[in-house]
Amino acid sequence: MGTDHSDKLTNDPQKLLKLKHEDDAQKAQFTNFARSVSGETPVEQGQEFTQQQRETDQQNNLKDVENRTLE
Repeated sequence: MGTDHSDKLTNDPQKLLKLKHEDDAQKAQFTNFARSVSGETPVEQGQEFTQQQRETDQQNNLKDVENRTLE
């Protein structure tokens, strides 16, 4: 699906950057196509994500408490 650069193996930073930009352009083109085809389709159940669904991370909470006591 992607551009085959196997015949263009190089360590030249300029060539690598050019190849990366070519790949990025192709990915952007595909993304735009996929969005235009899908239109305004609803998100499938299980794919939506809200902050309220996140469980609190006990380790982060303990670290927050520790940081507050050190201040």
